[in-house]
Amino acid sequence: MTGVDGPSGAAPDEGPLLLGVRHHGPGSARAVRAALDSARPRAVLIEGPPEADPLVPLAADEEMRPPVALLAHAVDEPGRSAFWPLAEFSPEWVAIRWALEHGVPARFIDLPAAHTLAWEGDGPASRQGETGEAEPEPSADGRGDGAGPTGAAEPGPDGGPEDGEPEDGGPQDMVRVDPIAVLARTAGYDDPERWWEDVVEHRGAGTADALAPFAVLEEAMGALREAYGTGGHERDLVREAYMRLQVRAARREFGRDVAVVCGAWHVPALRRRTPVAADRALLKGLPRVKADMTWVPWTHRRLSRASGYGAGIDSPGWYGHLFAASDRPVERWLTRVAGLLREEGRIVSSAHVIEAVRLAGTLAALRGRPLPGLSETTDAVRAVMCEGSDVPLALVHDRLVVGDVLGEVPVSAPAVPLQRDLTRLQKRLRLKPEPQERELELDLRRETDAGRSRLLHRLRLLGIGWGEPAVSRGSTGTFRETWRLRWDPELAVRVAEAGVWGTTVLGAATAKAEAEAVAAQALAEVTALAERCLRADLSDALPVVMRVLADRAALDADVGHLAQALPALVRALRYGDVRGTDTRALAEVATGLAERVFVGLPPACAALDAEAAEEMRRHLDAVHGAVGLLEEGAGAARGGLRVRWCSVLRVLSGRDTVPGVIRGRAVRLLLDDGELAQAESARLMGLVLSPGTAPADAAAWIEGFVGGGSGGGMLLVHDERLLGLVDAWLTGVPADAFTDVLPLLRRTFSAYEPGVRRTLGELVRRGPGARGGAVAGGSGPSGFAVERDAGRADAVVPVLRLLLGADAADGGADDLVGVGR
Repeated sequence: MTGVDGPSGAAPDEGPLLLGVRHHGPGSARAVRAALDSARPRAVLIEGPPEADPLVPLAADEEMRPPVALLAHAVDEPGRSAFWPLAEFSPEWVAIRWALEHGVPARFIDLPAAHTLAWEGDGPASRQGETGEAEPEPSADGRGDGAGPTGAAEPGPDGGPEDGEPEDGGPQDMVRVDPIAVLARTAGYDDPERWWEDVVEHRGAGTADALAPFAVLEEAMGALREAYGTGGHERDLVREAYMRLQVRAARREFGRDVAVVCGAWHVPALRRRTPVAADRALLKGLPRVKADMTWVPWTHRRLSRASGYGAGIDSPGWYGHLFAASDRPVERWLTRVAGLLREEGRIVSSAHVIEAVRLAGTLAALRGRPLPGLSETTDAVRAVMCEGSDVPLALVHDRLVVGDVLGEVPVSAPAVPLQRDLTRLQKRLRLKPEPQERELELDLRRETDAGRSRLLHRLRLLGIGWGEPAVSRGSTGTFRETWRLRWDPELAVRVAEAGVWGTTVLGAATAKAEAEAVAAQALAEVTALAERCLRADLSDALPVVMRVLADRAALDADVGHLAQALPALVRALRYGDVRGTDTRALAEVATGLAERVFVGLPPACAALDAEAAEEMRRHLDAVHGAVGLLEEGAGAARGGLRVRWCSVLRVLSGRDTVPGVIRGRAVRLLLDDGELAQAESARLMGLVLSPGTAPADAAAWIEGFVGGGSGGGMLLVHDERLLGLVDAWLTGVPADAFTDVLPLLRRTFSAYEPGVRRTLGELVRRGPGARGGAVAGGSGPSGFAVERDAGRADAVVPVLRLLLGADAADGGADDLVGVGR
């Protein structure tokens, strides 16, 4: 090779061994291992950031299990980061392992991460922080389609350029799509993945010349680069110039026996003769930042193209299987599929596996393929094991074809102090990070579960979304919590970012909570932060938060803001109780806030439009629930809160300037708390529904009284006096006003459950004469018929006897029914 051996006037020589690969290609990985075994180089050079050279020995650690990734981040700006993922079937990983096993130096030769991160800060950002996936090749050529270390613009979903880029249909646009697709189309394939499988992945391992595939691929890439140049990605010229300089330096140190493992797209550029001065000129003046690098766990799912990873592959689980299976890959794969389907309760026998293997082989022969590929095995599984259904097939694709394998890195790998503290807490609390989403039920009365809850709440406050609170399917007590956990590799970046707040999870969460409290603008933000601090047990941050909360509450005169803030404070008090936290200062603030709401609410509810009235109704419900909770834990000191609150509700219920939806809700809340007699509520409803009240105002009152998800439907079912009033008013609404009130009524009654609506319809259909004495003029109690129904009473006797444990000779159940009669 003459391109890396010195000045252009130097005598040419044979040059290094250039192994062009497809990143994350098992066929390329096997070929690299065979080529290295054959050539036995004195040094192995790998496409990747040279800052990772000190991390190479960790690849031999017993605790290192791919998939893993090299993570680089700017020291002064941890959010600016880049990943270089490696799987067990990645050619780069195979080259690293081969070098370590044979005592050969392994070095990375791509553009340093210090330049890559600085470059990315000025260029297009990649999705989800992934700005450096080891040259983001989507296919065997090494040509990327995603924003990789060089910050190249990402193509659109159809393979064309993004908006704002020229789209002239020329050769460069075609290369942006996928240069290997050009080779596939030339070979008569419409699917590049299928072509790659046939010519590389299904290629026999016993080929005499281990270097033959690399020579053929280099020739093909050379022709493509002659036709398409850089493919529109000019930054590759800079990267390739740096790689050429590194190859020259390695050859001066180790001689000619040097092997280079890189994306096949770069091989022609590394083979080309260029002056050293020209390469150095391309690198002059590049931006630079201080960068740190380490190993982090990765997942198969994040290797998939569907995740947004530029160098992603469609089937990382399938490729991992092809690389690991020593023989009979189709038979072994279909056996794994059968095992998964059996675990999910489907009936799959050995006969199914045998028939699926036969069908896959037959399909491959009909399609002219050397061996069954993923498409043939998938079709066979659908036809034989899934009975033509795509539902179980989707499970196979998710669990096996893509997979959720999570790698591991040794504890000796460099990490920010916060990451080390998090790892220590995860081990102590037996909370292992897992890529699969799972639910975790916590009982806060247990010390371990309480510690897990504190950790998850602290991480959420730091922006590390490992867990999200979920609705519990069991107990709803405050000592129970349900979390939905899933560890994504990108959380390693969030941990590095959060490291600016402290070296431990507790210290970092405390510092960030204090900073957020000072920066908060709205009162509700501070009260929500106080609640989060109590859940996370950040006792050192609470004094700062409480001081800011008291200041904000004293200055905020908006009753809506105060009413919005109160429920969060009361919830914080409850969580403080279950965690044993001293919340006396918080209770005093909550009580003062409640008193200010009591004073300001009646004037604030006057002369509101429909939208503002509905918002205030929601505040009314929230304050009512908060007062009840505050009263439960108040004791004698604040025992009059409920009394004063009921006085406020009475004022609202009788003030004509208050919108009907608020007046109706105030009456309903008083009725539910037993502060208003049923007869009095019926009287108030009768007044509102009298002919003198505008139909729209009456409809709003009804919505406030029985709407809003407050169980008003059951109230009407069991109190037919109120139902009769509503029915009589509705039938008397004038025709010209009915269309105006219809939307309000529809919104009110459509919120009821189907069974409640059906029961109300039956009661209305029966008419007032059959609906209880109070409405029909009879003497029976409201909600009951005048005459008892003996047949319906006798029907429950067997159930009562079973519940009471009474036998046939014991008349206890019959006596009980008799009393009911």
